[in-house]
Amino acid sequence: MLIGRDNERKILQDALTDEYSQFIAVYGRRRVGKTFLIRESYDYHFTFQFTGAAKIPARKQLARFRMALKEHGQTDMPPVFSNWIIAFSELKRFITLQPEGKKIIFLDELPWMDAPRSGFLSELESFWNGWASARKDIVFVVCGSATSWMVKKIIKNKGGLHNRLTHRIALKPFSLRLCEELMASRGIEMTRKQILNGYMIFGGVPYYWSLLQKGASLSQEVDRLIFSKEGDMYDEFSMLYAALFKKPEPYIKVISLLAGKKEGMTRLELIEEGGLEDNGKLTDLLNDLEWCGFIRGYSVIGKQTKDEIFQLIDHYTLFYYEYINGKRHGINFWQATEGTPRYYNWCGRAFERVCLCHTDQIKQKLGISGILTEEYAWRYIPKKKKEDEEPAVAKGKRKKEGCQVDLLIDRSDGIIDLCEMKYHEGKFTISESYQEDLNNRKNIFKEASKTQKAVHNIMVTTDGLAHNAYSKEIQNEVCLGDLFL
Repeated sequence: MLIGRDNERKILQDALTDEYSQFIAVYGRRRVGKTFLIRESYDYHFTFQFTGAAKIPARKQLARFRMALKEHGQTDMPPVFSNWIIAFSELKRFITLQPEGKKIIFLDELPWMDAPRSGFLSELESFWNGWASARKDIVFVVCGSATSWMVKKIIKNKGGLHNRLTHRIALKPFSLRLCEELMASRGIEMTRKQILNGYMIFGGVPYYWSLLQKGASLSQEVDRLIFSKEGDMYDEFSMLYAALFKKPEPYIKVISLLAGKKEGMTRLELIEEGGLEDNGKLTDLLNDLEWCGFIRGYSVIGKQTKDEIFQLIDHYTLFYYEYINGKRHGINFWQATEGTPRYYNWCGRAFERVCLCHTDQIKQKLGISGILTEEYAWRYIPKKKKEDEEPAVAKGKRKKEGCQVDLLIDRSDGIIDLCEMKYHEGKFTISESYQEDLNNRKNIFKEASKTQKAVHNIMVTTDGLAHNAYSKEIQNEVCLGDLFL
């Protein structure tokens, strides 16, 4: 059963009734459901379908392509496909022998077909530009998990495929609401708090959620899938990055640096702490990780683009570095970990990341979906002055300390929302000291940013806000249920 993906499915299905041939690229991170979407949208009916195999030479890839044509009914072919010229020539001949009507050609895991010096990409260009695009009956769909390859070679191709795509579909992970729908469709009963807790580990990757079974708690399933040697996700980290990148080591190095910095790092900080070279390769690497959805590059309000901060946002990767990296625990580890101080510290950080993935839902709850907005983060690091080095501070004056806002919504209606996100069991109570911290942060922001807009403190909590004398200055609140909009 296909959950969500309404817009993406419509693009694929509308291609069948379009007057002209269509070239559609579907891309996204591993396990996000690209192949499933395409197969379900076309009810598993393809004129020709072929899936590339990872890390095999071109001659074996071509042999598999020939076998696929044979299985689809092609006859009288050369005994060996020695190059992609012959392979695509035979594909064209096969298509011309088919009955009238739209012909769906689906090439899955396209990046794996592009072996070094194989000439695959130039023949793909020739197939579309010189033949398929001149017809009116071809729906040509390509797909691949190696997102960086798909973006560079297909989406942003500067050669023969430049601007040749008719549609591109960037498949994103599920939202909380779609994860809830997926669990309901599988007959798995979960509260919204439990779905949130699962999202903080699995993110919105449908495949991970599809592994959950009935009759067990979420913590039992996490132990079974991740911490058991027989678990489906026991080796997921190494498999994930190896499937996306031909040489995953430099990517993992950057990921490991970012995993230790909740607030993220600038390019300069990455270079200095990681001993990286400041060149185009680093730019490509960061772009690749962002295209794959593992990191986000965000601007700090009031700063220049060159001061962009890179932050690790992939939920599973962050969970891996928190609890797994270099350590393998017993199969009941997660059940024993829940409820500990370390667990709740992790929940606080993980909940913030979930909120960053659901800014549209937060804006909907705030009633500003129709207002032009920009989302930022903001951090303040005070400069050291002589007086800061003095042991005593003048009475009645509070020393300025560093502070940070992970989600700041700059609105075109003259307001800036500073969103404070709190994971808490039960309603969250604002104390006198916490209210002082919020007001201090707001005042520092006003002074540092020189903004002329009204600044609102917004609370985003799991179980709601307990209203007392100290909560009056909170302008609006968002609860967990609102993230499921």
